Amino acid sequence: MSMADLATASGGLESERQTLRVALVGAGFMGQVHAEAARRAGASVVGVVASRPDRAAAAARATGADEGYPDLAALLDHAEVDVLHVCTPNASHAPVVAAALAAGVHVVCEKPLATGSAEAVALVEAAGDRVTAVPFVYRFHPMVRELRARLAAGEAGHLSSVTGGYLQDWLSRPSDDDWRVDSAFGGPSRAFADIGSHWCDLFEFATGDRISRLSARTAVVHERASGNRTPTEDLATVHFTTTAGMVGTLVVSQVAAGRKNRLQLELSGTEASFGFDQEDPERLWIGRRDGGRTLLRDPATLHPSAARYVRLPAGHAQGYQDCFDAFVADTYRAVRGEVPDGLPTFTDGLRAVRITDAVLASAASDGAWTQVPT
Repeated sequence: MSMADLATASGGLESERQTLRVALVGAGFMGQVHAEAARRAGASVVGVVASRPDRAAAAARATGADEGYPDLAALLDHAEVDVLHVCTPNASHAPVVAAALAAGVHVVCEKPLATGSAEAVALVEAAGDRVTAVPFVYRFHPMVRELRARLAAGEAGHLSSVTGGYLQDWLSRPSDDDWRVDSAFGGPSRAFADIGSHWCDLFEFATGDRISRLSARTAVVHERASGNRTPTEDLATVHFTTTAGMVGTLVVSQVAAGRKNRLQLELSGTEASFGFDQEDPERLWIGRRDGGRTLLRDPATLHPSAARYVRLPAGHAQGYQDCFDAFVADTYRAVRGEVPDGLPTFTDGLRAVRITDAVLASAASDGAWTQVPT
């Protein structure tokens, strides 16, 4: 398949329509990822708000924005913005998003959408007819879309269980530190809200099933004594059941030495089982009674819903930035009036916050089984 064919299959990430004007709040790693994806989608990055007023110029250089602004009010007052990307510390998400929505702007907000369900509900209600999205970007791996298509076609038979985890090691040493460790900035949950939410979203997106009840435990491995911070969890384990009757286990950790960003899940069915590993995203494992095989990312063999997100020919690895590019491109398509399949919205962000709240409530009750609100 030629590169031109791939562009057609993916729907094309560049648009010939009117250029969208986008702005960012936050110029750290995630802000730079968002800015790059915006440019690849054909948008113009017109402004950025830095973490401090004196860093506005540096933030503009870091993100390639036309101009840096000292605060959000200045940005909204002086720049013409179609879409605002919110990439600030978690505790500031709700007020920044609320201000953008009040200004009539479409919003992309990093997860968690808010640090509690009440705030998240208010943002969903305030969205109105604006496009609002949360970057659960692992949905945009072609092999995740292939998994979803095969499960929807009934290839697994009866799905009975799922096991998985999301493991990282960037906080595995006592000296490791970050703003997320401070609950004043990161909120009441760290590991689960940060990465466990990704796993739960991916599981529910791929299966169409929902986590209904759970029993959770959390642990603080390193007491990082700095200031008067309330410690947040380094890891969490969750047992759960789903609406359809599946049984699941999940381990989430940011102190798992050697694991850089391993989101992995394996679904067991009576006819076939499926395994996906985000650190090896070019492959989908399919197991059957008479043996297993590995399906490679090849646009010639994938379901159309998966082939749409293929950017490169088979054998040329795609990765994280490609997922982000596809997510942002689909968000901008929605702004232009299209309805992309599987775009994660503020409703999905609220769902993740509710699951996180249930995990924290269960852990605080010594692992008591806790209902997840619908």
